[in-house]
Amino acid sequence: MTRPGAIEVREFPYPHPEEPGALLLRMVLAGICGTDKHTFKGENVQYAGTEAQSTTPFPIIPGHENLGVIAELGPDGGRRREFYGRDLKEGDRLVMCPDVICGRCWYCRQVHGYPWCENVRGYGNAFSTSEPPSLFGGWAENMYILPNAFVYLVPAGIPDEIAVLAEPFAVAYALDEAQASGAALGAGFAAGDTVVVQGVGPLGLCCVVKARILGAGEIVATDLSDFRLAMARDFSADHTLNARRTERQERIEYVRRLTGGRGADLVVGCTNDSRAFTEGLEMLRKGGTYIELGNFVDTGPTTINLHRHIVAKNARIIGVTNHPFTKYDASLKVFEKYGGQFPFARMVTHRYPLGEAEAAMRKSLEEDSLKVVIDPWAETQG
Repeated sequence: MTRPGAIEVREFPYPHPEEPGALLLRMVLAGICGTDKHTFKGENVQYAGTEAQSTTPFPIIPGHENLGVIAELGPDGGRRREFYGRDLKEGDRLVMCPDVICGRCWYCRQVHGYPWCENVRGYGNAFSTSEPPSLFGGWAENMYILPNAFVYLVPAGIPDEIAVLAEPFAVAYALDEAQASGAALGAGFAAGDTVVVQGVGPLGLCCVVKARILGAGEIVATDLSDFRLAMARDFSADHTLNARRTERQERIEYVRRLTGGRGADLVVGCTNDSRAFTEGLEMLRKGGTYIELGNFVDTGPTTINLHRHIVAKNARIIGVTNHPFTKYDASLKVFEKYGGQFPFARMVTHRYPLGEAEAAMRKSLEEDSLKVVIDPWAETQG
């Protein structure tokens, strides 16, 4: 991606991993994430207001939802380990955490297991191709894995089109945080509770699945797309509301009627529209929890009434940027255990060759798509 709205294919030198601990992955699949869509549209300020605030350093190779096979190991060979200490060898299939941390700052030393690093850099977002060896994104035939990047072995029984979903599903583990938050006081999220998921693209669907696994009673999905709402039902949502054909107040009242007038126990925001935040807070019961997942880049301000929306409700707000390092392996285990219950492979609705990456991006912006992936070794048509 040379600039917002422009994608082209370029060639770079083949980067043999010369650093101890480095890897070269032969890419299998790379997903298109909502963050990639924002970057394509020019919304590219990340971690705004923190020590890690950054702007996309074009040109970049996008792709942070990555699945690949080890093509080469660095000079230390077999001493490279994956996240849990398991040995690695050429031919192993891996997913990776795209967030590379420094290991030295206050956050790295105090907050273990979560990439709050002051100097965090994300594959597919924060590495320019001007930085050797250039291949720091998954929309490529090969990707260079730095020695301090975390990788995870993929079990043999998980198909490629499901394994590539490990990163967005790791983000959905924010629901675990809601479950642990204040449950003894009637707050947080518990089995039997009502959950609203605003926006059921791939990330929203992962949250629907996660809510069901954690024991949600009723799950309400809202979206602009009938296609995505139908898919949400296939992934266990009990109720669906098309936000294009209903008014804001209609949706709020629907949730209140469903819950005896109280409101939802948990609302999860997975849209890229900051206006959905106040709507979700109106849907929330007293002592309820709101998780914001959908605005990883700066999409501008929204207006809330601090008393009405937060203080009077004792509302708990959980903002999510990134995800715990430990949740990749956990996500892969969910795919293994619940593969018969949820049609995970159906999340991948479109596959494009590398030469059609811009067409893939444009398809991902359409409402009849879910997870669009790049298959770098597929042949370009025509």
